[in-house]
Parts: sequence; structure tokens; C-alpha cells
Amino acid sequence: MTSPTSESEATLTLAIVNDGDVVRGRQAVRDLAVSAKLSLVDQTKLVTATSELARNTLVYGGGGELRASIVSEGGRQGVEVEFIDDGPGIPDLDLALTDGWTSGSGLGLGLSGAKRLVEDFEVDSAPGRGTRVRIVKWKR
Repeated sequence: MTSPTSESEATLTLAIVNDGDVVRGRQAVRDLAVSAKLSLVDQTKLVTATSELARNTLVYGGGGELRASIVSEGGRQGVEVEFIDDGPGIPDLDLALTDGWTSGSGLGLGLSGAKRLVEDFEVDSAPGRGTRVRIVKWKR
């Protein structure tokens, strides 16, 4: 799969180190989704996925960063968001993507729920080297 090209010259980068950063990240991604002319339903799906993944970055990754931009590929436009941390990593990615599984006290819908809300979903993680999650929501 080829990577989409960034339509804007700059990628929005936000540190995620506290709950307020999760809120700021959601709002920034919503603003990009509006700029990309995503439908209200798709804006809501992207913001929900962003909220889940930003919270995971904070709680399980010990904090990190969110990078977001408007992207285009093959004549379509969307919003790409990456969540990067240097935390402990995910020891069993298949298990972590299973509905209902949780390593904490949550509902176990974070990764699998976020995956269902977007068209492109990639996770790169291993014990001891942190986690990178990349999502893209495309305009329909």
C-alpha cells in the first residue's frame, strides 16, 4: 500500500501528556475533518477513533504525540492521524485487537473499535519499543 500524500505543507503535531491534550487532539482532528469536508457522521467516527487512540497513547504508552494532516490519494481526500509513543509496546497485537479484551479496566473496545471507525488502520508495536498507530478516514 502506498502512503497518501500530505495536502498541507505542515503536519499538525500535538504532545499527549495529560487529559487536556486528549481533548485538544480531538478538537484539532475535528477541525481538520471539517476542512477536508468529511460528512458529520464521518467527522464523528474520526473524532471517536482519535479519542480512543489518544487515550491509549496517554494511559498505556505513558504519553506521546499525535500527528494529523489532510491527505490525498488517487483523487480522494481524507484525514490521516498518527499516534506515537515510546511506551512498553503491545506484547500480543492480535489479542489487543480482539473485541472485549482489555489490559486495564476499560471496555476493551479501544483498538478494535477505532479500527472499525476508519478505512485505513495500521499498528506497529513490539514489547520494549513503543507503539505507532496510523488511521485514515476518507471523504465519501
